[in-house]
Amino acid sequence: MEEKATPSNFIRDIMVEDLHSGKHDTIITRFPPEPNGYLHIGHAKSIFINFSLADEFNGKTNLRFDDTNPLKEDIEFVESIKEDVKWLGYEWENLFFASNYFDVMYEKAILLIKKGLAYVEDLSADEIREYRGTLTEPGKESPSRNRSIEENLDLFTRMKNGEFANGEKVLRAKIDMSSPNINLRDPVLYRISHATHHNTGDKWCIYPMYAFAHPIEDAIEGITHSLCTVEFEDQRPLYNWVVEKCEMESKPRQIEFGRLNLTNTVMSKRKLKQLVEENIVDGWDDPRLPTISGLRRRGFTPEAIRAFCEELAISKSSGAVDVQMLEHFIREDLKLKAPRTMAVLKPLKVVITNYPEGQVEMLDAEINPEVPEMGTRQIPFSREIYIEKEDFMENPPKKYFRLFPGNEVRLKHAYFIKCEDVIKDENGEVIELHCTYDPETKSGTGFTGRKVKGTIHWVEATKAIPAEFRLYNSLILDEEEDEDGTFLDHINPNSLEIAKGFVEPNMKSAEANDKFQFFRHGYFNVDPKHSTKDSLVFNRVVSLKSSFKL
Repeated sequence: MEEKATPSNFIRDIMVEDLHSGKHDTIITRFPPEPNGYLHIGHAKSIFINFSLADEFNGKTNLRFDDTNPLKEDIEFVESIKEDVKWLGYEWENLFFASNYFDVMYEKAILLIKKGLAYVEDLSADEIREYRGTLTEPGKESPSRNRSIEENLDLFTRMKNGEFANGEKVLRAKIDMSSPNINLRDPVLYRISHATHHNTGDKWCIYPMYAFAHPIEDAIEGITHSLCTVEFEDQRPLYNWVVEKCEMESKPRQIEFGRLNLTNTVMSKRKLKQLVEENIVDGWDDPRLPTISGLRRRGFTPEAIRAFCEELAISKSSGAVDVQMLEHFIREDLKLKAPRTMAVLKPLKVVITNYPEGQVEMLDAEINPEVPEMGTRQIPFSREIYIEKEDFMENPPKKYFRLFPGNEVRLKHAYFIKCEDVIKDENGEVIELHCTYDPETKSGTGFTGRKVKGTIHWVEATKAIPAEFRLYNSLILDEEEDEDGTFLDHINPNSLEIAKGFVEPNMKSAEANDKFQFFRHGYFNVDPKHSTKDSLVFNRVVSLKSSFKL
């Protein structure tokens, strides 16, 4: 069998060249999330790129938490990120925290001050913004810019010692206020924040900015290729400036790739947090969210997500990917794993009037026709069953092949039944059907006497297990945002539909995160958050069919 060729991409080509030239003898990458929220599918792409490329060259990947802002970070996010990376199937070489390097970063800030490359700023945040200039106009120098080295060292020490209030002072790099790259117009390196840090407690009241901390972290860890998304491309000159001027021994190379955007969902951590905090969704793991924990709870598998990430081209472009592409890969994965079974989501009772009262027979049904070695299961059949309400119409249109008065259909794995009578309540609502069955038409007996065009699913009524079904649709309507509106104006009010129905009795032993294909309805996952042994809750992972093609 011919082996699948490893697809080339510009990052891989750089790594190959660096190894071939002897620039590096080992590839070392890192996945560096900020612990200020849960990871989403965009992070899964970054995880995949960093870990898979390092693995390909027998290299190493560190997991590092860029925890430089105590106001937004929490240990909850740290633990969730670790769980998500492991669940996706990756093992990091080392676990690091940016906060472990705060002493080094402080020393490097002192070094910059002594070299005349950093100064303590008195201007407010708004004034700094005003002085910075625009894309077409250069910035202007701050009155603080030409302070003496001695005064800057004194003020920065006093900042560290807690003598100033939040926002009263910052430390800025002294680079070039006329640079066409705004990131080089004396960026802030340190700010004051009198806040307890999840890792360092109250040791510090000044914290490094991400753009200063990140290159130092990479250099300390000996990262060879610092992979990030394209929004950091304009910061690359600052990244290189920090590494050079801080006299870091290791010289990492920053390389940018296109970020992942998905249609009909939210990929901004800020927006995800807003949805959670305003209780618009059921937490960070809501199955409608593109968070990894949400996808896991919905029923996605790590294999499907990795296959999806592998299919995405590693390039500089950041176009939106149709969410149907992600759904394609979970279908492909589950079709060979998920047992088949029957569930009725919106039940309508059927009484088979000529079936013996009190009799229950067991019928054979395949567990997965695509994987015969999975064997068969037995399902009960009796005089009373449930079918889907939508599988009956009293006055059907042409080419309607399911159940209607006088019509005959096949019950999946069972018999032909014919609708003889329709029972209604006082409001004219259909509440029960009376049918007859033909005992000669039992499934599997080779009956060829006549054919029917419709096959419907069902569950036996006396032994059926009650269940709740959660049917998910796109969280965001596929519309452009109004000029004066927000993304909340485009929340789909029908993103979740809850149905109450029944499943086969063999589902009694179903456990959290067990996955099944319900005949005609799609793939479902036992909800790990709300499902119990006495009250089963199923999340629909994805419907059975899609028009999407790779």
